[in-house]
Amino acid sequence: MFLGKRFQSFVEKRPVCVMARGILERLFEPSRLNALFDEKAENGYTKKLHFSTLAGLMGDVVLGVRPSVNAAFEALAEGEREASLTAIYNKLDGIETVVSEAFVRYSAQQAAPVIEALGARLAPWLRGYCCRILDGNLLQAREHRIKETRTTWAAPLPGRALVVLDQERMLAEEVFLTEDGHASERILLDAALECVQAKDLWIADRNFCTLKFLFGIARRRACFLIRQHGSVKGKLIGKRSKQGRIPTGTVYEQQIALCDPETGVEAIYRRITVELNQPTRDGDWELHLLTNLPKKDADALTVAELYAKRWTIEKVFHEITTTLQCEICTLGYPKAALFAFCLALVAFNAVSILKASLRAVHGRETVNETVSAYYLNLEIRGTYDGMMIAIPERHWKIFRSMTVPELASTLKEIAGHVELSRYRKHRRGPKKPPPKKTAYVNGGHVSTYRLLSGIK
Repeated sequence: MFLGKRFQSFVEKRPVCVMARGILERLFEPSRLNALFDEKAENGYTKKLHFSTLAGLMGDVVLGVRPSVNAAFEALAEGEREASLTAIYNKLDGIETVVSEAFVRYSAQQAAPVIEALGARLAPWLRGYCCRILDGNLLQAREHRIKETRTTWAAPLPGRALVVLDQERMLAEEVFLTEDGHASERILLDAALECVQAKDLWIADRNFCTLKFLFGIARRRACFLIRQHGSVKGKLIGKRSKQGRIPTGTVYEQQIALCDPETGVEAIYRRITVELNQPTRDGDWELHLLTNLPKKDADALTVAELYAKRWTIEKVFHEITTTLQCEICTLGYPKAALFAFCLALVAFNAVSILKASLRAVHGRETVNETVSAYYLNLEIRGTYDGMMIAIPERHWKIFRSMTVPELASTLKEIAGHVELSRYRKHRRGPKKPPPKKTAYVNGGHVSTYRLLSGIK
């Protein structure tokens, strides 16, 4: 192993924390982050406060190591404070979205070769295709701290993000941002379209079903699997034929003609319909899926099952919400809030490297089925402070200079010390239907003691 004796006790007793800190040291390497900022920033500039310092400080908040920006600032040693707390908040308010987007892209580019070197890719959902899952996330309402928001009861929304997930590496490889919380996700589709590559399979919900996006994907020799939106009518050809059943319902297939909005030329695609056993939360009993996948590569049942896996990206959003502080309610300015969300995606990519290291040693199925990101993060939070006292900052720089094979080898060796039973998932049972409640009375309340005692 490339690490010295100073790391040994933590490697043996808290290997997850050592791995996480080493990976973050790699992804937050100051010279690369500052160079990234200099390249991408259009109006921002560096005077005293470097982008790498800001990213590191906010990273502690997002990871839950520090409860707030102020607490992270106070934890800095006097010699590490490049600027005042006010300057830090001003800098956060000025981080341009192009910089935040570039940071997520950079982290995925750094993580991908490490996962390859570990030999820990997940099995592809469809052989011969790189599956990309596309979904949007509306950042939750913020506290009314900004002066302009104090005169309204309406919830102030700081923005919206569109995330692209690489299925085999489980990396958030792209994010597209808008500061307008009321904007439609569709305004970001043109930027997403630029990332489409040949032999990709893009899977998305109906919000992203536009003719321009569908034909744009097809023109790039890629494939789409997107639920049909009501505004995309098309012309159905022939009668639909029953193809079989999947756990959620009965599957049918039919052809549909769609017109390219740019050329006016019609194209024939496949329309897969799933008659559901139970309605969706919106009350729909049928799902109509549009795809240009060749039948020889994926029959109708396979297409329907692929779309069902789209919920993987919803689990990603849930994971970064429950295990990381991606939604810092005190950060009301859009740029600052979006930057914090992007840092959570970077942290998710770091955890993806960590999980890949565990898969390389303990096996894919074991890690995927049993390891909880919540308990991994809980240990990192609990151990981090003490570890950083025992192993000062300067000793972690070794992770910056390692080659990719050296880093992969080191992570695998540390992963060998991990006891997976410490991080086992606890799966809940089936949900029960909620009981009926009494009518809501504005301003009403009830005594818990009286409810438990049966006193009226």
